[in-house]
Amino acid sequence: MKRTANKGSAGSERSAYDRALGMLARREYSQRELRTRLEHAGCDEDESESAIRKLREQKYQDDVRFAEMIMRARVGQGYGPDRVRAELRSHGLADAAIRALLDAAEIDWDAMARAQLRKKYGGKPAADHAERGKRAAFLLRRGFNAATVRIVTHSEVGD
Repeated sequence: MKRTANKGSAGSERSAYDRALGMLARREYSQRELRTRLEHAGCDEDESESAIRKLREQKYQDDVRFAEMIMRARVGQGYGPDRVRAELRSHGLADAAIRALLDAAEIDWDAMARAQLRKKYGGKPAADHAERGKRAAFLLRRGFNAATVRIVTHSEVGD
């Protein structure tokens, strides 16, 4: 019983830097995420900021690298640019950085949207206007913009 108490007390004395480094060893985190997690762990705000600054200087934490990881993961899951943009904003990334990342990605969003339709609905074209609306709503929920959805759902009819 005494061992558990010591172990618990040693765990609560970990510095903000050690906690954040431990988190980053498992996966990438944005600065905002690290700050929030350290706050929930009871770390001092100044100590947390200092730890995050040090981790950035050491290249252990990088919001651009974090954003690229999120981008790869969401694109791999078949999500569109609007969904990726919203998720990156929720992690505290600047709009300019998000825009630059999406522009540099060189992804054919139209082809990706078509692939999502094929995956969900097979190769059959929409039978009627209502079915085309369902497919459009599906793509919009996945984060594809209206222009892409219009192009993909209309070209499907023409095929």
